[in-house]
Amino acid sequence: MTQKKKVALLTAGGLAPCLSSAVGGLITRYTDIAPDVEIIAYIGGYDGLLRGKSVKITPTIRKNAATLHQFGGSPIGNSRVKLTNVEDCVKRGLVGKGQDPLKVAAEQLTKDGVHILHTIGGDDTNTTAADLAAYLAENDYGLTVVGLPKTIDNDVYPIRQSLGAVTAAEQGALFARNVIAEHNAVPNALVIHEIMGRHCGWLTAATAREYRRQLAGLDWVPGIGLDKRKWDVHAVFIPESNINIKAEARRLTKVMKEVGNVNIFLSEGAGVDAIVKEIEAEGGEVLKDAFGHVKLDFINPGQWFGKQFGEAIGAEKTQVFKSGYFARSAAANQEDLRLIQYCTDLAVESALAGVGGVIGHDEDHGNVLRAIEFNRIAGGKPFDPKQDWYKKMLKDIGQAK
Repeated sequence: MTQKKKVALLTAGGLAPCLSSAVGGLITRYTDIAPDVEIIAYIGGYDGLLRGKSVKITPTIRKNAATLHQFGGSPIGNSRVKLTNVEDCVKRGLVGKGQDPLKVAAEQLTKDGVHILHTIGGDDTNTTAADLAAYLAENDYGLTVVGLPKTIDNDVYPIRQSLGAVTAAEQGALFARNVIAEHNAVPNALVIHEIMGRHCGWLTAATAREYRRQLAGLDWVPGIGLDKRKWDVHAVFIPESNINIKAEARRLTKVMKEVGNVNIFLSEGAGVDAIVKEIEAEGGEVLKDAFGHVKLDFINPGQWFGKQFGEAIGAEKTQVFKSGYFARSAAANQEDLRLIQYCTDLAVESALAGVGGVIGHDEDHGNVLRAIEFNRIAGGKPFDPKQDWYKKMLKDIGQAK
């Protein structure tokens, strides 16, 4: 008698506008093509896996799985846990001293009778999944791991488009519409819209493009101060481009005099090296997370850039607004929902066929949607600022050299 398969789901890392839909999509697809498969979900990502905390996906949940498309966040919770960071796992109380988190995770999966594990997360989540998959294979656990690429930064090698990124750009543009209105509150306002993107400027660039697209569809009344130039993006700063602070200050001073305010779209990863050097030169300590990343909330790039430009361009008031938590917690839009369905459908089919990997359009294989080998997954893929649309946008706002 063939053993009935058991599937486990987990979401991990930061939120993105795809997690709830991806969970719903996986449940729906299994229900459609393999209704006898038992499904559980680990609560709180790898944290829940190590602690053995899970819930069963009941018939009622299966019946209502499509409802998850209406929501952002993750119904099963997230956490940032790196299974190969033993010290951090011990410190959190996830494993005992002397225990190997990979082994603990593998034994929990075995104890729960899991045959297929679906991980939904960004590069950290899926590189952790890769470590786990390798451990399982090396130790003959006979378990298939299939990941889905979630990150609003859209910076995972070699995946063309990460789930949730398009929605995040759209939501960031919506956020900007309101906060940029703050220039009406005081003369000579400097508004900095800080956008997520540690190593990659894609989200900042895409958000600026979407915001300007929305502005182009509005009507304007310049005679009463409702001037499109006051609402426009005046500078876009991303990690992939060098920022000449003095030159930009001169340019933005002219914008301030001509328009009466300045709006900057800033990637949170822009200028991080300079900020870190400044902190360390002053004898300060730069805090890092379990994955070794600089804690961006600690170094506060938006405030740093506000300090660099505020006085230099004659701003009466400088305000920094962060759209990250607003954008990443949204429900997926229609474009992302289509991509999520393509990926979840293939994820289920690959898992049932015993083919592990991360589902995505593989840039190294003609952008074919496939299960990409875990050992080829890596984070930190940069945005290409030489793309025609981006160069044109910079030229239109007067930033191009």
